[in-house]
Amino acid sequence: QVQLVESGGGLVQAGGSLRLSCAASGRIFSINAMGWYRQAPGKQRELVAIISGGSTTYADSVKGRFTISRDNAKNTVYLQMNSLKPEDTDVYSCNAEGRYYTGSGYSLFNSWGQGTQVTVSS
Repeated sequence: QVQLVESGGGLVQAGGSLRLSCAASGRIFSINAMGWYRQAPGKQRELVAIISGGSTTYADSVKGRFTISRDNAKNTVYLQMNSLKPEDTDVYSCNAEGRYYTGSGYSLFNSWGQGTQVTVSS
């Protein structure tokens, strides 16, 4: 179907920046939305930001600090994270939904990346 590969996580000091990337590959026909989610151990996964068409949505906790963008030609979504805080420490996962070629037509997909660790030290 469709695979997502993330990159860009790591360790950064509070106030620093990181940029996450997520590239989709496979028999993609179209991608409707791409987004970033995060999850800490023992907690529920939460939406960080999502981009669909020309619209973006952010969690209140990251508004003004994080920016999501997308390169449609590369089927890639980015998350620029500025002014990072220790509470931003989490595993960040990429999600994409759309349609893929089946050989005889199209079908829907909803794929997740493997996750990338972001750690912000105080």
